[in-house]
Amino acid sequence: MKEQQTKSKASYGVLAILMIGAFVALLSNTLLNIALPSLMKEFDVSASTVQWLMTGYMLVNGVMIPSTAFLIQKYTARRLFLIAIGLFAIGTLIGGFAPSFPILLTARMIQASGAAIMMPLLMNVLFTTFPPEKRGSAMGMFGLVMIFAPAIGPTLSGWIIQHYRWPVLFHIISPIAILVFILALFKLHDKKEKVEIKLDVLSIILSAIGFGGILYGFSSAGNKGWDSPVVYSTLIIGAIALVLFITRQFKLKQPMLDFRVYKYPMFALSSAISVTLNMAMFSAMMLMPIYLQSIRQISPLDSGLLMLPGALIMGVMSPITGKIFDKFGARVLSILGLAIVIITTYFFSELTITTEYMTLMTLYSVRMFGISMVMMPVMTNGLNSIPAKYTPHGTAMNSTISQVSGAIGGALLVTIMSTRTATHAKAIGEAAMSKLTTQPSESVAAEMKQQIISQATIEGINDAFLVSAFVAAVALILAFFIKRSRPAEQPKQEKVVG
Repeated sequence: MKEQQTKSKASYGVLAILMIGAFVALLSNTLLNIALPSLMKEFDVSASTVQWLMTGYMLVNGVMIPSTAFLIQKYTARRLFLIAIGLFAIGTLIGGFAPSFPILLTARMIQASGAAIMMPLLMNVLFTTFPPEKRGSAMGMFGLVMIFAPAIGPTLSGWIIQHYRWPVLFHIISPIAILVFILALFKLHDKKEKVEIKLDVLSIILSAIGFGGILYGFSSAGNKGWDSPVVYSTLIIGAIALVLFITRQFKLKQPMLDFRVYKYPMFALSSAISVTLNMAMFSAMMLMPIYLQSIRQISPLDSGLLMLPGALIMGVMSPITGKIFDKFGARVLSILGLAIVIITTYFFSELTITTEYMTLMTLYSVRMFGISMVMMPVMTNGLNSIPAKYTPHGTAMNSTISQVSGAIGGALLVTIMSTRTATHAKAIGEAAMSKLTTQPSESVAAEMKQQIISQATIEGINDAFLVSAFVAAVALILAFFIKRSRPAEQPKQEKVVG
């Protein structure tokens, strides 16, 4: 009994340090959302280029995360976490002193290589520490940590951007990351039986080309256009590599990422809902700062404050939805939550140059309330349906699809915004010119051009939100098929080769 209590205490100690690391990584990610318009001006880059600071981060996550199932099985939590937080700290230090956009992007990608390991590692420790009947509450607490960072991130970022220069966003994170590394070095101790598994090099190469190619293709479409050879060739190469990667995993005795988790219907369903929800969620995260700051000229601080109540609601709701999930399951929560997401997203597709600040804040807050009812319950329900043997693969798969769908969704919606803005600008410009009877002066022409660009950008953002609402509607249809999961039996040894 005493030994069990000691083990439990040690597990909670490991969990606490891992959560601090995850919090720092998430805070760093959300800090840049509000700063994107400022960085566009600082480095003189377009919206499609600056969004690479977000999608590039997720691209590295998407490439790295598939290997985490292997890493979690082979190495101790201590070793993995020290590598992860170490890489994250190095990236943060470089980011704070980046003299150009390419170096800043490189720093973000180094940060991402560390953050990629942290999330699946934390989720795996959670699922091995808590029994199935308490996992909803445990994931709720994990959700609270996950949401608290996004809650303070935009507001903190807005205040910093308004009073200081953007490098301060990195300078406030780097000492915390270094402190967490030192704390983990001395306090994090866990033992693990030696596991004899080898990482398949070909799987790593196929995974990197597959996920990387698809993400790069979607992310490049905003600047280059869908008819660009670079865009469609990388998408085709990525898709082929991904098919080869998946096929190879079924043939390996010890797969890098085991796709057999999709034999369990509720896990497959939870993945499908998570993909569509992530794609829809990133619309507000990436489009709102552009609308608020570039079009409405609302200050970075006020932009951050607008998003604060929604993020706080998500944080407060996370442990509550965890307890509701433990009692009633994920279906009711998901249906109600997704209905709220669809309605609020549709209202966001009706933005104008005069939409009131309080209206925007209310819509954003209600939308985040809806998302809080879906994300953790659906994910937990899916993980509950697979045997313990597959938990590392399930958590890695969840993190992979979260990053990949988020990056694709974000890039796709920014691309829709950019292409539709160009279409609307042409139409509005032609309509305005047809009404003119005389040639306008330079000052009048410049003012007209600015008004046309602003109106066209709003229409482009509205179109992107409308697409996002349809994506969320797909998730709602899927939610009706959710059933309450019970942990599946351990599978018998599959016949494999290699």
